[in-house]
Amino acid sequence: MEGKGRPLTVHMLNELLLVCSLVLLVAVAAVRVSSRSGLPSLLIYLGIGIAIGQDGIGNVVFDNAELTQVIGYAALVVILAEGGLGTKWKEIRPALPAAVSLSLVGVAVSVGVTAAGAHYLVGLEWRQALLIGAVVSSTDAAAVFSVLRKVPLPSRVTGVLEAESGFNDAPVVILVVSFATVGPVDEWYVLLGKIALELAIGIAIGLTVGFLGAYGLRHVALPASGLYPIAVMAIAITAYAAGAMAHGSGFLAVYLAAMVLGNAKLPHWPATRGFADGLGWIAQIGMFVLLGLLVTPHELAGDFWPAVIIGLVLTMVARPLEVFISLLPFRIPWPEQALMSWAGLRGAVPVILATIPMVTGIEGSDRVFNIVFVLVVVYTLVQGPTLPWLARKLKLGDTDEAAADLGIESAPLEKLRGHLLSFAIPPASRMHGVEVGELRLPAGASVTLVVRDGKSFVPAPSTVLRRQDELLVVATDQVRDAAEARLRAVARGGKLAGWLGTGSNGA
Repeated sequence: MEGKGRPLTVHMLNELLLVCSLVLLVAVAAVRVSSRSGLPSLLIYLGIGIAIGQDGIGNVVFDNAELTQVIGYAALVVILAEGGLGTKWKEIRPALPAAVSLSLVGVAVSVGVTAAGAHYLVGLEWRQALLIGAVVSSTDAAAVFSVLRKVPLPSRVTGVLEAESGFNDAPVVILVVSFATVGPVDEWYVLLGKIALELAIGIAIGLTVGFLGAYGLRHVALPASGLYPIAVMAIAITAYAAGAMAHGSGFLAVYLAAMVLGNAKLPHWPATRGFADGLGWIAQIGMFVLLGLLVTPHELAGDFWPAVIIGLVLTMVARPLEVFISLLPFRIPWPEQALMSWAGLRGAVPVILATIPMVTGIEGSDRVFNIVFVLVVVYTLVQGPTLPWLARKLKLGDTDEAAADLGIESAPLEKLRGHLLSFAIPPASRMHGVEVGELRLPAGASVTLVVRDGKSFVPAPSTVLRRQDELLVVATDQVRDAAEARLRAVARGGKLAGWLGTGSNGA
């Protein structure tokens, strides 16, 4: 890269900051374009990296695979943390057995079938074929979280796919590292032992750090609300570091710790969620732009058709077979299985994992990287935009917008042993038209203020709530959870929540 070996000066730092800020602004604008077009945003970010890299308008030469791998791992930790924080336990709990089966049995099926296709159809040597099979068997958390949360799917489908993307990185990383090690590959039973041990360590550390962190944040009032988002992300990243240092799966540890924190009803939760979401976007943008810089466009043409052929084997054979075999004990209807087969989205994770053989110096690693890169781009371009269409054709769309959850923010009132809850009534909420007295909040909780059209007033029991109203509710420690549950139930079921099928606990 130009400027290599020169000391960093203030002028160079200013130039670097200017370039980074411009890239971020373009990338943020790209989010809007991708949301309108239906294209996954990762393609636009990759395009930005390619455009400013070699063969592009910026002509920046960058070929440091090791640095890309390190930064990619760091970005993936942030993305998994953000995804875990947004995962609802009540939705993912029924899906855990199926997701675990997909992450273990499914990965084995996918690696075997894809590697066989790469060897016999494309002519790759077995180690290269196994590397590609392992690399592309991991569904990408960033792609899955960003696409699925825009598509109204049944909670079981979303839960299985999100949990799978959070769990399957661990066994895949072990397989890729093993296949990329110079010398003979470990026996299959040794690999299984390594995977089981690393998963067990990651689960134990992730859950422990998550529960301890949630307990601390709920019982220690920090001096400023802005510290809560930082503390939550720090706890999640600590889980990754502890898991990795204990020779366990740090990726699984950070996802589980974040999931525990995300379901713990922590203070200032909407602010924390927004902060994590912003960090997740920055991590995605930086990771994809860097991967776009690493690729050499003029070298991709020769590997285009091999990538397309391997992608066809993966998408049309390996993934459906993986889903069918893994979910056989769970009796999941075939339309849901068909959608899960098509929704096995690949993104930056396979491309990052493809840098591992480049770092270790395995023969043919450059070709492995190029094939994986082309495969990810082509099939993300095909699968992402067509996923909503397929969901509609299979009649799996869930259009119950009124069931949207309330974003209730809680600020602890430590000296008063209470909590101040604040939220805005969503446009489709059934809380619209309900009188304050009809909320039937538990004793010890009360609506103290309503903000409507920029004006605030103290409501009477007969005050009728409207969409877009902002409410402040004060609740004591003892009834805080019950008050939140009641508000969520009314938002879903209206004034008769608890009587006509909508539980008072908001379930």
